[in-house]
Amino acid sequence: MAQTRIPTTVITGFLGAGKTTLVRHLLAHAGGKRIALIINEFGDIGVDRDILAGCGDETCREEDMIELANGCICCTVADDFIPTMTALLARPDRPDHIVIETSGLALPQPLIRAFNWPEIKAEVTIDGVVTVADAAALAEGRFASNEDAVDAQRRADEMLDHETPLGELFEDQLVAADMIVLNKTDLIDEAALAAVENELREHMRPGTGIVRAANGHVDTRALLGLGIGSEDHLEGRESHHELEHDGEGHEHDDFDSFSLTLPSGPSRDQLLSCLGDTIATHDILRLKGFAAIPGATARLAIQAVGPRISAYFDRPWQDGEEQVTRLVVIGESPLSRELIEQSLRKVAQAA
Repeated sequence: MAQTRIPTTVITGFLGAGKTTLVRHLLAHAGGKRIALIINEFGDIGVDRDILAGCGDETCREEDMIELANGCICCTVADDFIPTMTALLARPDRPDHIVIETSGLALPQPLIRAFNWPEIKAEVTIDGVVTVADAAALAEGRFASNEDAVDAQRRADEMLDHETPLGELFEDQLVAADMIVLNKTDLIDEAALAAVENELREHMRPGTGIVRAANGHVDTRALLGLGIGSEDHLEGRESHHELEHDGEGHEHDDFDSFSLTLPSGPSRDQLLSCLGDTIATHDILRLKGFAAIPGATARLAIQAVGPRISAYFDRPWQDGEEQVTRLVVIGESPLSRELIEQSLRKVAQAA
């Protein structure tokens, strides 16, 4: 039966680690496989879906991209994920492979268990769970579990800024993984990279592999076709919450998000400067979206992880498309939504 079931790759990872960039690369280098993609957004605008659309027209058609925007996928398994999978499997032209990109806040464990539901297990198997980790952030001491080690790093290098220790959520994503993609390795040196890998191994299950990547570029043969059947190997993948509460559910009250739309107005430099100031002032964890820049015929894609902001023109504006700026803001709850919006709208009004 395993040979007839559709293999599924679950891609998880903390906020801004590079999951969408990795998925984009997979779609563009799928080796002829037709892929169905399930995207679990956090926030209420389809930023990730827009980034992925068109990057693998033959590999992943528009109708094969399914967006789950009703909340974190691990919290909506019964209401959202199971019906979505059932509808996908009912199609006459079923995909060769399914890729699920989870929210950065998702626990993989409930999703893995969902593949043992009878209507799912008979048709689909988890080829592997891939967790994407941000090498540069980890090297800076953010999302690091050992606070003593972080303090030692701080004393050794006064230029590093160790603000955010690694939380249980990130550890849960690591322990659930069959493969770790250590992304953004081009941003740190070999010594720092080795230290990061040693730290990750403290939280990984035995036998879990690590693949180094820059800009999400990984040989697809290393990620597709693992053949692990993760749903049949649940031992050792338990989350902190499951261990403490005998497998009961979990909450994401520590995180908050909202979206906003701004008119076109500020220049690229003005907008990015404002975003940087706002992120620093309000301790925003993640910001992503698209911007309309006066005089630009293409939209500006924006991805921010903590203080690091990347921006690039990803595609021309389409005929009839509203040229405005749309952003999703993610941070620890409660976010100062009113103050953040005031800060961002101020630069738009001043332009």
